[in-house]
Amino acid sequence: MTTNLVEQPAELHHSHREVTGGWLRPATFGVMDGLVSNFALVAGVVGGGATGRVVIMTGLAGLVAGACSMASGEFTSVSSQTELMQAEIEVERAELKANPEDERRELALMYEAKGLRPELAAEVARELSSNPDIALDVHVREELGVDPNDLPSPWIAAGSSFAAFALGALIPLLPFLFGASSVLPALLLSVLGLVVTGGVVARITARPFWYGGGRQLLLGGLAAAVTYAIGLLVGARLS
Repeated sequence: MTTNLVEQPAELHHSHREVTGGWLRPATFGVMDGLVSNFALVAGVVGGGATGRVVIMTGLAGLVAGACSMASGEFTSVSSQTELMQAEIEVERAELKANPEDERRELALMYEAKGLRPELAAEVARELSSNPDIALDVHVREELGVDPNDLPSPWIAAGSSFAAFALGALIPLLPFLFGASSVLPALLLSVLGLVVTGGVVARITARPFWYGGGRQLLLGGLAAAVTYAIGLLVGARLS
């Protein structure tokens, strides 16, 4: 008795999170920078004896200025990076057109360096080089280490950093918008914001919540303490 076995396709259970979209770094940097810098700014002016109205005006100015600065800086830096990558991709495209055999041999040597037998490396390089689009894609990935079809977006980077900075900068300002006259409510809310945002980012990057929260609390606390001390010093000198 024979049994006909139908070969089933292998089940794939291995997947990765998207790591090249260009939003996590500016968003993380933006929210942390907004929270820390604006709390430090608020703490500094409170330490200098500013009234609640002055604190609010200063905090809002810091929020808007910081968010715009972050967005424009991210847009410029990511645009420059992307333009450089595109220029190098065009260089590789021109090389493939001008010297296809040299590029094919170069690709074969790359695969040999990765451990393939010379004959197999040459065969793989020859097969990949038969399609100009695939050849360009492979050369760019191997030589430049980037995906030519997934370059960072300056608009995503700018938008992420603007929104994240504004959100972070709003946290220490909220108590004063609701009538607080002491820095203590802003301090407590900022501590909570630092721990939560740092912890959430840590979980996204597969780190323990306490690690990210504690790290951000330490860094933010140091920045705020220095600024508050300077505010006290300057305020005492001016009074």
